[in-house]
Amino acid sequence: MVLVAVFGVALLIAVLLSGLAARTVLSTSFLFLVGGALVSDGFLGLIHITPDSEIVSVTADLALFAVLFTDGMHVSFPKLRENWRNPARALGLGMPLAFAGTALVTHYLVGLDWTTSFLVGAVLAPTDPVFASAIVGRKEVPAKLRQLLNVESGVNDGLALPVVLILIAAAGPTSGQAEASLPTIALELVLGLVFGVVLPVAVTGLVRFRLLGAEPRLQPLLPLAIGVILYATCHLTHANPYLAAFSAGAVLTARSTEAKEAFEPLGEALAELAKFAALLVFGALLTPQLFGDLSFAGYVAVVLAIVLIRPASLLLSLLGTRFTRQEKLVAAWFGPKGFASVVYGLLVLQAGIPQGEEAFTLIAVCIAFSIIAHSSTDVPIARLFHVEALAGVPGGDDKSVRTTKEASRVGP
Repeated sequence: MVLVAVFGVALLIAVLLSGLAARTVLSTSFLFLVGGALVSDGFLGLIHITPDSEIVSVTADLALFAVLFTDGMHVSFPKLRENWRNPARALGLGMPLAFAGTALVTHYLVGLDWTTSFLVGAVLAPTDPVFASAIVGRKEVPAKLRQLLNVESGVNDGLALPVVLILIAAAGPTSGQAEASLPTIALELVLGLVFGVVLPVAVTGLVRFRLLGAEPRLQPLLPLAIGVILYATCHLTHANPYLAAFSAGAVLTARSTEAKEAFEPLGEALAELAKFAALLVFGALLTPQLFGDLSFAGYVAVVLAIVLIRPASLLLSLLGTRFTRQEKLVAAWFGPKGFASVVYGLLVLQAGIPQGEEAFTLIAVCIAFSIIAHSSTDVPIARLFHVEALAGVPGGDDKSVRTTKEASRVGP
């Protein structure tokens, strides 16, 4: 109950300060992260959470699923067919470059073995636009830039997971079974994609029967039911829930724009709640001891991963594209580490590999720094695109944008 009370207080403060956060560098994500740290064992000691606590993995898993499901709904297949090359470049070239670059600095600066270093690189490779929503969620920002960041972040979670699982198997006591696990990992990915496509197609097909259909006030619950069933099915069958969530959101939008429009307000609110809960719990893990366990070289590696490796990797992948210089720089900077990295980092810690604790410490500090850096720079950089008018802010244009900086991710 203490955790629930803390969450309620943090939520109230975040809502009351959301107007201020929408026009300044203040971030509601940062508030929850700091709130979790303050009430943890490292400070006030009101809640007691450790990395192996079930609530940590459950909240991060739910938050990632909810965010990917709602992000998938912002994908436009017609526009994606026209502009698929840019996301493909980011995923096919930028992501591997960032993966390899992070592994190199981890090995040479932190001193982890090669397998664990590449594991850290794979865990930190996925990006999360929820911490850069002033960019992704503004219609004034070029659609191709928003689509690039949205599609990249939605797909790279699923792409990174098999690499993470294979490297965990290679680094752990059962490293000889890494090759044997490849078919299992491939099956989980395929099942996730199949479930993510089949379930929304089946449900939207049922709605078209004359005797079936939801009354207006219950229409938002139809996509919610799909999400709940999909989440449970994936965990019961060990299918990849993240690939399933993103593909289900995209397919649902393609099959029924009415369902998407009815669910959008509820879905965004639920995703925000799940995100804030996960941030609060993750913040509780950020104790002084955790930061003290990371060496100076580790902090150098964290800074390089955020300010050099990701930007350089994406800039290289976007060479020759029609993005302006400004758009390339914005896309390169907004590569925040989010819930996928939290979930995968916990998998590393719980796998019992020889250097798992050192790897998790590096991953956790990098995620924390990334959340702070990216969620506090989205508004200033958004102003480069002349989007100072934020909804809910005095003098803002309420017709063109949404109510808070972090509650919207409008698709292209």
